[in-house]
Amino acid sequence: MALIPAFCIFTKIHVEPITCRRKSIYQMLVHLALLSTLNSSGQQHLYTFPFGVQAYTFRKSFPIDAAKTLDTIRMMGFSEIEGGGGVVPPAEFKKLCDERSIAIPSTGASYEELIRSPDSVADRARVLGSRYVMCAWIPHEAGKFNLENARKAAEDFNNMGEKLAARGLVFCYHAHGYEFQPYAGGTLLDYLFEHTDPRYVSFEMDIFWIRFGGGDPVSLLRKYGKRWKLMHLKDMRRGIPTDLTGLTSPQNDVPLGTGQLDIPAIINEAKKVGITHYFIEDESDVVDKQVPQSIQYLKKL
Repeated sequence: MALIPAFCIFTKIHVEPITCRRKSIYQMLVHLALLSTLNSSGQQHLYTFPFGVQAYTFRKSFPIDAAKTLDTIRMMGFSEIEGGGGVVPPAEFKKLCDERSIAIPSTGASYEELIRSPDSVADRARVLGSRYVMCAWIPHEAGKFNLENARKAAEDFNNMGEKLAARGLVFCYHAHGYEFQPYAGGTLLDYLFEHTDPRYVSFEMDIFWIRFGGGDPVSLLRKYGKRWKLMHLKDMRRGIPTDLTGLTSPQNDVPLGTGQLDIPAIINEAKKVGITHYFIEDESDVVDKQVPQSIQYLKKL
């Protein structure tokens, strides 16, 4: 996920003035999407890609035109999206997605919003047609996630999850890499798994951030199995420094299959534990080039 946690869930977007550069980015996205849906005879051919996309990937184009951005997403072959439409009201965003046969199985909410108003979060998720609600960031001092942070989060997650479960929803915590602080022969991520109720708390694996924090996605899939419900697919530039902040330059996102993560092994293990929703996420400034490359890579697996 991104450097600014609120953006991770893509429920609130800072709407910037529409500049020529941002128009250009959007136009390139549309152009590439159209090219990817033309067969050799020049006829439009919409395929359905078995992976979804995280809305944050298109954070620069959604504020310009949500409908056309969804056209791009659908023309690329995606039939699932995680997140929301930013400033677009949930009911309107759901309608736009329905018109394009795009499902919204998962949406997001901030930790603070889930504490303050879980019913409002549930209402929004139900309007979007989402089953999962994910939270991507636990408030803490950057680089200093500690046992007290984890203890409070586990308690809050159990409460949040129980309230959402009563509304027919599944709460997922999106691990972000800073949870790999050592604790009791393991890590604080282990603590979160061990001190949250499986009936109410599940997890989303972002394979980039798991690796960035020093974890191994395949081993963690094997260790916690069906506690993992969702996955973000993204790859990490080779040779970059890593740490326990959960923060790095978005330019360290690279097309799937070109970085340091073993994507085939991860997807294979994820299928074994029952993950059914995978979302490509790309935080770079060159999604117009990288997302099509990631799609082509996954289609060849």
